[in-house]
Order: sequence, then structure tokens, then C-alpha cells
Amino acid sequence: MLKLLPILLLIAYCAAVWFFSAWRLKQDLTRKSTPLDHPRLVPMLARLGEALDLPPIRAHVYHVEAINGLAAPDGRIFLTAGFLRKLDADEVTAEELASVIAHELGHVAHGHARRRMLDFAGQNVIRTVLGGTLGRFVPGIGPWIANMVANMVAAGLSRNDEYQDDAYAAALMTKAGFGTGPQTDLLARLEHLAAGGTPGAKGDAAPRGGIAWLASHPPTHRRIAAIRALDARWHRA
Repeated sequence: MLKLLPILLLIAYCAAVWFFSAWRLKQDLTRKSTPLDHPRLVPMLARLGEALDLPPIRAHVYHVEAINGLAAPDGRIFLTAGFLRKLDADEVTAEELASVIAHELGHVAHGHARRRMLDFAGQNVIRTVLGGTLGRFVPGIGPWIANMVANMVAAGLSRNDEYQDDAYAAALMTKAGFGTGPQTDLLARLEHLAAGGTPGAKGDAAPRGGIAWLASHPPTHRRIAAIRALDARWHRA
């Protein structure tokens, strides 16, 4: 039993981190959000729901300035207020924001939002265990190496998720009659739209400030190429 104690403690630590992180994120999203009822987006939510044989999709506005879409572990979908300001300024279209929502629905459908919380807990375990072990042999550098390893693991998982959810969004946008154009057009302009962005909050791989969608994501040109390849294949079928 004593031999299993370190493993049991690690499992308990991982579970505690997951529950605390999920609770804190849920509280923050609830406190800073309101229902998404923008008149230009309500019809988009209805068309996405219809394409899924569901009622209109329910989404929320997360009142931070970062340009981002978010999928919470409890299945809620969010667009940030920063994105809506771009819509009101006619810097993005309602169809482009529909593609953001479709992408976040992909995270929910594939269970990525909940799994990312588990990944986060796992990263903390890697940092704690590996950092403590390496710290004995390379003091000062060990924690840095452990942090780098944890970040590399997280980035790899995130990139795989993004390709999968881009494909989901492309299929949903096509079925809803929007096509993939709004999705690829927005991806191509995200860095420009986010220039000079103000700090935001964590969400769908969100960094503090800048363009949250691009953090730990595949290169934009590869995402666009993958979506266009899917679209071409569907049109050939």
C-alpha cells in the first residue's frame, strides 16, 4: 500500500486541480457573460441549429476584449465582446462569427473542452513531478525543462483538436448553407484583426491579449489549406 501512495497522491492532486480549475472557469464565465442576442447573429444561431436538427443554438457573450470563441467544459458556447465589437464595426461578418460558433460546437461535440481541463491538470502533474526530479540534478534549469515539456504536450494536443474541429465547422457551415468561405476568410484575417488587442481571459487556448485563437494552434495557412481540401473533396463527390 505504501508503494502505491505516491501514485494515489498524484491521482488525487490531478483530480483536485481539475475540479478547482473547472469550478473557477465556470464561475468566471458565468459572472462575466450574458446571453448572445445580437440581431445579426440570432438568424445564424437558428440556421446552425436547423443544420443539426436542433432548436437555435444557444450562445453567450463573454465580456472581455480578447478576440476569441470559447467552449466551456459544461458545453456552453461563448463569443467574446471583442469579437462582437468587430462585428458592429463591420470588420467581420455575421457568417464569419457563425463559423467561430461552429468551431466551438466541434470542441463540445468531440469532448475537447472537458478533456482540455484534464490536460491542464496533467500538465501541472508533469511540471510538479518532472520539475522536482530534474531540479535535483540540474538546479534552476529543471523546472524550466519541465515547463517546456508540459507546454509541448499541450500544444500537440491542441493542434490535433483544431484540425478536427475545423473539419466539423466546415461540414456544419456547408450544411447550413454558408459554405466554408466565411471560415477561411476569417482565419486569413485574424492576426490583422487582433493587432493591438487588449488582455483577455483564458478560454479556447487563449493567451493574455492578442489573438486567442492562434495560441498553440496549427499555422493558419495549414488550417486554411486543410479546410479548402475538404471543400474541394466534397464538391468532387
